[in-house]
Amino acid sequence: MKIHEYQAKEILRHYGVATPRGIPCFNVDESVNAARQLGGNVWVVKAQIYAGGRGKGGGVKVAHSLEEVRDLAESMLGMRLVTHQTGPEGQTVHRLFIEEGVNIANEYYVGMVVDRGSQRVCLMASSEGGMDIEQVAAETPEKIHKVYIDPITGLTDSEALDIAAKIGIPDVAHAEAAKLFKSLYQAFDDNDASLAEINPLTLTADNDVLALDAKMNFDDNALFRHADIVALRDLDEEDPVEIEASEHDLSYIPLDGNIGCLVNGAGLAMATMDIIKLYGGNPANFLDVGGGATAEKVTEAFKLMLKNPNLEAILVNIFGGIMRCDVIAEGVVQAAREVQLTVPLVVRLEGTNVKIGKQILADSGLTIISAENMADAAQKVVNAAAGKA
Repeated sequence: MKIHEYQAKEILRHYGVATPRGIPCFNVDESVNAARQLGGNVWVVKAQIYAGGRGKGGGVKVAHSLEEVRDLAESMLGMRLVTHQTGPEGQTVHRLFIEEGVNIANEYYVGMVVDRGSQRVCLMASSEGGMDIEQVAAETPEKIHKVYIDPITGLTDSEALDIAAKIGIPDVAHAEAAKLFKSLYQAFDDNDASLAEINPLTLTADNDVLALDAKMNFDDNALFRHADIVALRDLDEEDPVEIEASEHDLSYIPLDGNIGCLVNGAGLAMATMDIIKLYGGNPANFLDVGGGATAEKVTEAFKLMLKNPNLEAILVNIFGGIMRCDVIAEGVVQAAREVQLTVPLVVRLEGTNVKIGKQILADSGLTIISAENMADAAQKVVNAAAGKA
């Protein structure tokens, strides 16, 4: 789950991370009033979308008058902001963040992610903060300094101070920077984050260390512990099909192919997509119905896949462990009838009650292509999508 910059900053401030003052706004008048309330004579007008690279896309602008704040707010609200993370279609801007100007002396980068290899949170920091951090990582990786944080001790004072020195923060600000790094880790750990990023981390002319931007993502599997985080969700920023999937407890991610995949288990779903690619096809989605799929849940899964206008065939690939093959077979038959399926359907079942499941499919009277194993299923669905079934 993602949240907006202003929401991430609110969380970080709770943990003692210093940020510029700012006010979220939803219309032009609110934006002008926010600038007036903040005072001063320089403000930053920031589009709020779930994507990075907003500055390069024209979503972050500096204003030197209230009239300029108004003009920028009018131009940004409702615009389709295109960045390297949104894709060419961009995202519509529904919210703004009006922030006080900051006298910047230098910019840095700091971020945290879960490193699966070490099974620890990895702190990454660089002297090269700003919009081109991806280019820094690709071209000069030696400028990215890392600490793999022991979950027992947390980020230690010595580790935090060492990172501050390595990225070139002046001695006078080392203690403040180290405190910020430790606070960032605490926010990451307490809230089950999967990503926490400050880019840029700013050193002001007065040697204050501020989070000029902030980004936080959270582990969906831990959201049951964080009702306050769930409440921050902005449905305007999410794919309507993915929202619908979550309402039915389905894990669904649209892709750009033409072969729909309905699978139980994330690992099997990934393997299914891989083998479709191996045989020359292109998956249209990742769709995991989980271990407790009902006929109704399978029907909703079919409806989701059929929303894709590029869909040419569907592969149902089920390994019945906890999930019984006969239950899935009944669900597939019910779904195919209810949605009046018109694209080819390939089904591969294996596991608990597989013989009963296959008999249900055979007795259904529906045109279902049965497959014996994953390779057979992949070949058949690729051929079906190409009109060769």
